[in-house]
Amino acid sequence: MNKHLQTMISRATGTTEIFKIEVLQSLWSGYGNIIRYGLKKNDRKTLIVKHVQWPDQKHHPRGWNTDLSHQRKVKSYEVETAWYRNWSRNCDESCRIPHCLSVDSDNNETWMVLEDLDESGYPVRKSSVSMAEMRVCLTWLANFHATFLGKKPTDLWQTGTYWHLDTRPDELQVLEDIELKSAAVKIDQKLQNSPYQTIVHGDAKLANFCFSHDAKKVAAVDFQYVGGGCGMKDVAYFISSCLYEKECERLETGLLDIYFSQLKSALTRKQIAVDPEAVEQDWRALYPVAWTDFHRFLKGWSPGHWKIHSYSERIAHKVVTQLNDEVL
Repeated sequence: MNKHLQTMISRATGTTEIFKIEVLQSLWSGYGNIIRYGLKKNDRKTLIVKHVQWPDQKHHPRGWNTDLSHQRKVKSYEVETAWYRNWSRNCDESCRIPHCLSVDSDNNETWMVLEDLDESGYPVRKSSVSMAEMRVCLTWLANFHATFLGKKPTDLWQTGTYWHLDTRPDELQVLEDIELKSAAVKIDQKLQNSPYQTIVHGDAKLANFCFSHDAKKVAAVDFQYVGGGCGMKDVAYFISSCLYEKECERLETGLLDIYFSQLKSALTRKQIAVDPEAVEQDWRALYPVAWTDFHRFLKGWSPGHWKIHSYSERIAHKVVTQLNDEVL
């Protein structure tokens, strides 16, 4: 084990008996690994280390896409480090995340030493979910958005989500849908002009939620693209990660009703100085705009993606038409 990491873990846990259990996964494009370590003679049996290391250009397995892509990834890990160092303590049990034990960087390496959510009662990952399980995740999102409503995203992405327009010029450049391409800036401005800005998770797909055994509780991971924005960006992206076309359309209203019921409850319980009804009115109208924003990215990034379907196309066409009418 790297001596620097061993010192970090020892200081954080009070034990020197540390052993590697397994590599859970490699980070995107060879930027490091997520590793589970075991601890002896400690109340905490295991922990997770997210080890980030910039790949050597000459030996990068996928080759460089663009320098912009590399810089976006570097920034994403800087943001995640800032999140765990400065922001994560604001999350309570209503929007559970792994507790951060230690964070440090040295040259081109970063280590995040985190609570092992499997050990803490969130060991289940799901590739498909029921309505009840979607409700649990939407409740998490509602509480997360309520917690950070009105907060300025200092040291995070100014605008969260990994598909934000300013960070994805290459995907916009190759987008062949001219109508959507021409409206991209208007779509982004519409979302940013909402008076109710919060901090969004930025990659709130189903795979980033960890469930309890009974699936009545969840915790979320992966905060590389956390930043400012309208909460609908997380909600639309989450729903799109769970459902196919027909279910997206059929369940849309019911799922939004669940989210906004939980959001209003969370805003009241957390005593956030805002009118919950006004937030719902503004954000519910922005749901199709947020959906269209992700659809815009997806059509440029992967034109054959399974999420590009007639439901999304109808929403996008309606949103673009409305935005163009507003200008007239």
